Amino acid sequence: MELFSFLKRKYGANEFLVMVYRFLIVMFLYSAGRIIFYLFNTSMFPNVGFTSFMRIMRGGVMFDTSAVLYLNAIYFLLYLLPLPFKFKPWYQQMLKWVFMIFNSVGLAFNHIDIIYYRYILKRTTASVFDIVSYDAGNYRLVSRFFYDFWYIAIILLITLLLLSKLYSLFKPRPSFKVLNWKYGVVSLFSLIVFLILSVIGMRGGYMESTRPISMNNAGKYVDSPQEISLVLNTPFCIIRTWGKKAFEVKNYFSSEDELNRIYTPVRVPNSGEAMKHDNVVIIILESFSREFVGSLNKQIDNGHYKGYTPFLDSLISKGLVFPNAFANGRKSIDAIPSVTASIPALVLPYVISERSGNRINSLAGLLTKEGYQSAFFHGAPNGSMGFDAFAKIAGFQRYIGKNEYGNDEGFDGVWGIWDEPFFQFFADEMNKMKEPFFTTIFSVSSHHPFKVPEQYKTRFPEEHIELQKCIRYTDFALKEFFDKASKMPWFKNTLFVITSDHCAQSELKEYKTAVNYYAAPLIFYKGDGSLTGKDDSLAQQIDIMPSVLGYLNYTKPYVAFGNNLFDPSTQRFAINYLEDTYQFLYGDHALYFTDNKLTGIFNWKEDPDLHKNLIGSANSENEQNLFKAIIQQYNNRMAQDRLVIDNK
Repeated sequence: MELFSFLKRKYGANEFLVMVYRFLIVMFLYSAGRIIFYLFNTSMFPNVGFTSFMRIMRGGVMFDTSAVLYLNAIYFLLYLLPLPFKFKPWYQQMLKWVFMIFNSVGLAFNHIDIIYYRYILKRTTASVFDIVSYDAGNYRLVSRFFYDFWYIAIILLITLLLLSKLYSLFKPRPSFKVLNWKYGVVSLFSLIVFLILSVIGMRGGYMESTRPISMNNAGKYVDSPQEISLVLNTPFCIIRTWGKKAFEVKNYFSSEDELNRIYTPVRVPNSGEAMKHDNVVIIILESFSREFVGSLNKQIDNGHYKGYTPFLDSLISKGLVFPNAFANGRKSIDAIPSVTASIPALVLPYVISERSGNRINSLAGLLTKEGYQSAFFHGAPNGSMGFDAFAKIAGFQRYIGKNEYGNDEGFDGVWGIWDEPFFQFFADEMNKMKEPFFTTIFSVSSHHPFKVPEQYKTRFPEEHIELQKCIRYTDFALKEFFDKASKMPWFKNTLFVITSDHCAQSELKEYKTAVNYYAAPLIFYKGDGSLTGKDDSLAQQIDIMPSVLGYLNYTKPYVAFGNNLFDPSTQRFAINYLEDTYQFLYGDHALYFTDNKLTGIFNWKEDPDLHKNLIGSANSENEQNLFKAIIQQYNNRMAQDRLVIDNK
C-alpha cells in the first residue's frame, strides 16, 4: 500500500501517464488471456515449447495493441479532448463506463474462444454474427454455453472485476489548470501524437509501405499453421474480417483458355453408357472425425487402437473407403453445400456469403430433373442452421425436420431428435417414397452438450473426451438404421455415401495437425455389396457430388469444384481455408497460401507436424498453378453467378 501511495503522489497527477497505465492494464489482460487460452488447449498445440511460446507471446503484443486501440478509440478520444469539465466526477464516471463496456465485450469474445476454439479450430471471426442471424436458434446456445462452461464465466467475471479495480487505482489530474491556454495546447498536441501512434498501432507498423496487419501476419511467429490462433486474439479477428467480401474476381491467368486447360469445374460426362437410376442416400454424421473410426487408424497404437465405431468399421469392410479424405470446412454450414453441391467453404460459407442468392446445381436439383424424388432430413427444429432454406435453394423437394417427425418424446432438449429414433423414422419415410429417390440426412446427437439418451448412459459411459460416448451412440443408431433398411425392398438398389460434416476435438496427437484437423471418413456402400475396395488417393467432401453423378452415368454437363473419384484420370486434391490462409493438398505436398503468396510447402505424409518448410527446395510450380486456377474459377464464378449450366 505504501508503494501505491508513493506512486499516486508521484504519478497520480499526470493524466497522460494514467492513460498509458490504463492501456497497459488491458494489454496485460490480453497477454494473460493468451496464457489461459494455451493452458486450456495445451493438447491442441503439442509442438509448442517454452521458446516458441515466448515468441508467440511477443508476436501477440502487436495484435493485442491493434485490438485494444480499436476497441478504445472512443474512450481515448473522449479522454484527451481538452474539455473544461473533463475532470468532473460525472465525466470521469462516464469515461469509466465507456472503457468497461467496450473492453468487456472484447474480453468476453476472447474468453469464449478458450472453449469454442476446440470446435472450430480457429479464432472466431465476424462471420459468427452472420451465422447467429442465419439461425435464430443459436441464441439459446449462448446461455447453454455459459451453463456448461461456467468456469469460463467465472474467469471472465474475475477478469472484469480486476479491470475495474485497476482502472480506478490512479485518478488523473490535469497537467496545468484546465482553463489555462497551456493546457489546451498540451492537450491538442497530445491528441495529435496519440492519433499518429494509434494509426501506427492499429496498422502494425509505421512504414509507408506497411500494409495493415491481418490475421495471416501471425504466421511470422509460429512454426506451423495451427499455432496461429495462439498469436491472435478474438477481437482483432472480428474487426479485421468485418464486412470482408468472400468472392473477389481474380486474374492469375489472363487467358480463359489457359485457365481452363489447367483446371475447369465444368464437368462434361462422356461415358457413353445409359444412366443408372439407383437410389442415393447421403448420411452426414455430426462431428465424426476420421480419428474415431478404428479401421481407418490401423497405424495407431501398433494396431491395437479400436476406435469408437464398431458398426461403421464393419460397413467399411464391405464398401469402398477413402482413407485420405478431408472435410472442406470446420462448421456444419460449411458441409452441406460441399457435400450436396460440390461448393467448398473458402473465406466464408456459401450460405452466409454475399453470393448466397446465386443459382447452383446440386445433386437434388440435377437428379430431380431425372425423375428422382428428393428429401433432406434433419432432426433439429425446423429452421436450425438454415438447413431448410439451403435445401430449398439446392432443389430438394421436401425438408423433413423435427416438425414433420411430430413427436417431442425423442427431443434431446437442445439440438433435436435423438439419432436412434430419427434414423428409424428416416428409414420409414424412404419406404414411402417412389423410386428412384435421393435423400440426405444430417445427424444431431454427437454434439455439445455431449449427452446420450437416459437408457443408454451405462451402455455408452464417459470416455477420454465427452464426445466419444456420443460417437458410440450415433454409430449404434446407424447400425439400427441399416438393420431396418436392409429389410426394405429398395435397399439393394441404393448407393449409400457416409461422411462427417466436420472434425471435432481430438484426443490422438496424430490428429492435432493442420492437415488432419480436416480428416474425415468417406465411404461408398452399395446395398447389394457390389462396391468394395480402398482408394488411398486424396478425396474431399466436394468430390461426393461428381462421384455420385459419375457412378450413375449422369449424361449432362454441370459445374462441380470436386472430382469424380471413380475416374482415375482426375487431378486429386483437397482444399481448405483457415485463419486467412488456404491449405492445398496435392499428392504428398501441403501448400499454404496467404495474400496470394505461397508461404509454406510441406510433405504432410513424412512431416505431419509441418516442421520442415520446403519452399525453395521443392519444385511446386504445377501445384501452385493448379491452386491458383481453382481459386480463380471459384471466385470468379461465384462473383459472376456462373455456377449453373442450363441444359436444354
